[in-house]
Amino acid sequence: MKNIALLLASGSGKRCGLDYPKQFALIGNKTILEITVEAFQNHKLIDEIILVTSQDYVDKVKELTNKYSKVSNVIIGGETRKDSSYNGINAINDDDANVLIHDAVRPLVSEQIISNCIEALNEYNAVCAGIPSTDTILMIDELANITSIPPRKLLCRAQTPQCFKLRLIKEAHKKAALDEKCMVTDDCGLVINYTDEKIHIISGSEDNIKVTYKSDIEFVNKKYNS
Repeated sequence: MKNIALLLASGSGKRCGLDYPKQFALIGNKTILEITVEAFQNHKLIDEIILVTSQDYVDKVKELTNKYSKVSNVIIGGETRKDSSYNGINAINDDDANVLIHDAVRPLVSEQIISNCIEALNEYNAVCAGIPSTDTILMIDELANITSIPPRKLLCRAQTPQCFKLRLIKEAHKKAALDEKCMVTDDCGLVINYTDEKIHIISGSEDNIKVTYKSDIEFVNKKYNS
């Protein structure tokens, strides 16, 4: 059974204060995108890598990643993360494959996290990396009044990879596409809302951050070069 990494690289750099997409920010002499691709390229259990990016940057992504032997395709994303994920999933023909969907701007994903995801897929059909919430989370209403305080021990901060048997995530996407009221933004949400499958959590890492702000680039630079 193939293990295919689907890397979503359609984000912008607005919140980072950049005038170009944040996946192209440099960490030393490499872009964030290249560092993320290398994490999957160098993992012995990953068979193939597919990249999804915006139409304006397809050529740039191809130029940056053509040196990686496992990169099999660079395709155009959609208007939303969900749409980009769907485009990437539809580029995979092997319905028996495992697909590891990962944010291209999480460059510090570890070999252990990837290994744990793949191992868990031997037992579960849906897996997500996550870490316990160290903060109290408040549920609020539209007027910013607290409505409830969920027990912290039952809360988890989601990361990626989010990993699935391909048949399952395709089924979830197809059902969501028929729902005009669908407000789900990520793949775990699709599986929760449109299938009966449970999603198993494996341990992520505090280092496995999604680059969003300029300070995140500084954090990655420090960790990657330490």
